[in-house]
Amino acid sequence: MNTLVLRRRYPFADFDVPFRTAFAPVPRTTGFNPAAEVSRDGDDAVIRVELPGVDAERDVTVEVDHGHVVVRGERRDERAENTGGRMLREVHYGAFRRSFVLPGHATADDVTASYDAGVLSMRVAGAYVGESPRRIPVNGIESDESAGAVATDAERADTATTTEDEQAA
Repeated sequence: MNTLVLRRRYPFADFDVPFRTAFAPVPRTTGFNPAAEVSRDGDDAVIRVELPGVDAERDVTVEVDHGHVVVRGERRDERAENTGGRMLREVHYGAFRRSFVLPGHATADDVTASYDAGVLSMRVAGAYVGESPRRIPVNGIESDESAGAVATDAERADTATTTEDEQAA
């Protein structure tokens, strides 16, 4: 017995697949991909990249390229141990590259780098100068009472506490 299955085909459903796959990041399944962290220290941005077991002077380069701080290097496997024809390796080796976007006003002169205890630290001086948070009102609120009013975090917290107390009663 043959079964006929009808599927509704949308003619443009896969139209953007070539674009999505062409510009999508390529997942790395092998090699070494160091962990990184970006934090704020006053007006400076501090980027820390974990590079244990890497000779920073020989195997790591830090450069500013087209508005990015780029860290390139290689973790070399200098210990070749082979016992009985078998090898178990849980540590990844190989070349790596990490890139971090700089603010538009930052230059290569604003970036300094140091290496200590397996951590590469880069400081971007003045990365946050003149930058302060600015609240953007959200349009489209239907209630006349709340039109134009933007609730603060404290007001939202008070409302949430009151609602929880009312539900408990």
